[in-house]
Amino acid sequence: MVTNNPLVRDKRSQAEFHDTDYLGILKIVRDRIHLGHKLLSHPLSGSVKPGETPYKTVVLSAMKGSLDEKALSIIEDSIQTCLKLSKIGAKLNWTPEILADFQLIDYNLVSSD
Repeated sequence: MVTNNPLVRDKRSQAEFHDTDYLGILKIVRDRIHLGHKLLSHPLSGSVKPGETPYKTVVLSAMKGSLDEKALSIIEDSIQTCLKLSKIGAKLNWTPEILADFQLIDYNLVSSD
């Protein structure tokens, strides 16, 4: 599990936390796919789009294998989508309460896997 979500970090011991933005998480996931990890959750899961939330958690396999071309295509497409949507969405000043809501949404997406 690769995340920038403090709630996921605090509640899921297997979470690998990175102090980065949504796009940064996708790039870390891409690097892991190049190392042979498999995608176990979609990088754009949920109804909250990149640019609308600061948090993202992506589940990957613990074991490495050969490069998964389909997963690589999915993550590359997700990065392009994130770049496009991030340009559309403005940097918002979210209140702590709204940030907590976004954390909970992201946490619930990976907890239901």
